[in-house]
Amino acid sequence: MFVLNENTKYPLKIWLRDREAIEESCLEQAYNLANLPFVHKWVCLMPDTHTGKGMPIGGVIATKGVVIPNAVGVDIGCGMVFTATNVKVADIRDIQTGNGSIIQTIVGNLMRNIPVGVKRYKTPQESSVLNRAQGELEKYQANEELLPLIGDGFYQVGTLGGGNHFVELQEDEEGYLCIMIHSGSRHLGKAICDYFHNQAREWNRRYYSVVPDEAKLAFLPVDTEQGKQYINWMNLALDYAYENRERMMEISCLAVQETIEKHTDIRVEFSEQINCHHNYAALENHYNENVWVHRKGATRVREGELAVIPGAMGSYSYVVEGKGNKESFCTSSHGAGRAYSRSGAMAAFTTEQVMVDLKEQGVILGKARKNDVAEECRFAYKDIDEVMAQQMDLVTPIRKLKTVGVLKG
Repeated sequence: MFVLNENTKYPLKIWLRDREAIEESCLEQAYNLANLPFVHKWVCLMPDTHTGKGMPIGGVIATKGVVIPNAVGVDIGCGMVFTATNVKVADIRDIQTGNGSIIQTIVGNLMRNIPVGVKRYKTPQESSVLNRAQGELEKYQANEELLPLIGDGFYQVGTLGGGNHFVELQEDEEGYLCIMIHSGSRHLGKAICDYFHNQAREWNRRYYSVVPDEAKLAFLPVDTEQGKQYINWMNLALDYAYENRERMMEISCLAVQETIEKHTDIRVEFSEQINCHHNYAALENHYNENVWVHRKGATRVREGELAVIPGAMGSYSYVVEGKGNKESFCTSSHGAGRAYSRSGAMAAFTTEQVMVDLKEQGVILGKARKNDVAEECRFAYKDIDEVMAQQMDLVTPIRKLKTVGVLKG
């Protein structure tokens, strides 16, 4: 970690080797953060940091009395869920079913049962989160434009989305099969962020905010009606994202259990479920002050807390235990971080290159459309092991996992 304090109101603490390791546009966004008048202590950048919208991905900021919608991001509650099994991959790898290997059969099952991309369920799904919201409509009625999102959400709970979201079957260092899922709050979170970012822009314009509009960091004081409304809707999206991942994990566990138990005499058991967000804001106490910690593409890792840090498909991922590092506001990276933009990756790597690479590694890919697969190939991301090496003062790796099968949008 190194510190920058160049003509900014507050310092930057950056968990990278040096300044050369961070792209200039990302640094410019970090400088904008470090000049905000309500920052608490400093701005943090994790080792997977890269340019985002308004605030860098892999950025952490603690604020006094305000929330910044774009410092949470459009996919409110995006995060990870992980489950381990008692099954050794070596014991099932070569077993054939009528639909290929066991891994191929499981991936095919997931493709049929989890809607990906913009797809959704044709009928409303059960959601305790949305049922509760419908019973507490007084919390949300001031924002009439957003109310249809609650009903619409019943069709998306248990869906994956696209981009960097995935369901992976993985093998840990002891050979055990594990399941890891990356997804968030789907359309609900994006609509909430966009709506309240515009509310914040109007509030900032009306009250002559010193935060320039072009920085895309418009804020809402938490004691205003708009601030309270954003927190209500953000928390709804967080709960929805958590439930969304749980639902997909239930589907995935069932696919694993039914397939393996049908074709072997193994009784499948599941353990160690971890479900954590990496796009959110929360009221926490740091350095004896209650502040709103915004983590955008960053994972909370209090001392002893378990979290999940994914790499990229065909790469490695980690389960980690937090060290509770106060300087990072008890935070780590949320993944490997992009080395190429999506368009940059498409220009640099061909579909054939990516498919050959996955085949050579023995990775089964479940993806209906292959022509954009380069966007999410492992070459488009930073080296996860290098990222981990930069944050050993933040987390302890306790499980390293390699992709064996993956479902992508």
